Amino acid sequence: MADSLPAPAEFAVFDGDLDADWTERYLRMSALAVDTEAMGLIHGRDRLCLVQIADADDRVCCIRIGLGQTSAPNLQRLLEAASVEKVFHFARFDVAALASGLGIAVSPIFCTKVGSRLGRTYTPRHGLKDLVMELVGVELDKGAQSSDWGRVDELSDVQLAYAANDVRYLLPARQKLEAMLRREGRWDLAQRCFGCIPVIADLDRMRFNQTFEH
Repeated sequence: MADSLPAPAEFAVFDGDLDADWTERYLRMSALAVDTEAMGLIHGRDRLCLVQIADADDRVCCIRIGLGQTSAPNLQRLLEAASVEKVFHFARFDVAALASGLGIAVSPIFCTKVGSRLGRTYTPRHGLKDLVMELVGVELDKGAQSSDWGRVDELSDVQLAYAANDVRYLLPARQKLEAMLRREGRWDLAQRCFGCIPVIADLDRMRFNQTFEH
């Protein structure tokens, strides 16, 4: 993997779905970090291209979603498993993308962006790069963020490294945010916010994203 950060303990790329072995290994974890890459930001128009997952043992995988693909049974089983918390940064987008692209209803959810906005009220910087830098001490390279993810069979090493690193540091950031939210008396509020994310994601998918505005 072409990147300045150290390589993951294990790294794999799958076409279309997780294999049985990685699915079972991930199902034994209490929490997983998850991210997605798509052709754009409009659900239904811009297709889901990549799903990346990392666990607490730094085992990272990228799942390439094929053109016209509408399901991934092993991935669905994992992301809908009630025993495994799924940690995202800006879960609202990823949850909607997974529902729109693969019919997956993700649950339960922790969103580090929501957690950051509720806990890190001393800063306006809640992007992943700033969050990971402050809480984990790792500087992420976001250079490949806006690139052609649709060429799933020809993704570059730089793209795969970017995708992998975007999930590798979410779990330690999540732990720091939970401690901060508990300290500030906002943990219960955060959990209730996380529970609303699937509804908000559905509103976004149906173009009702202004429902709660005046």
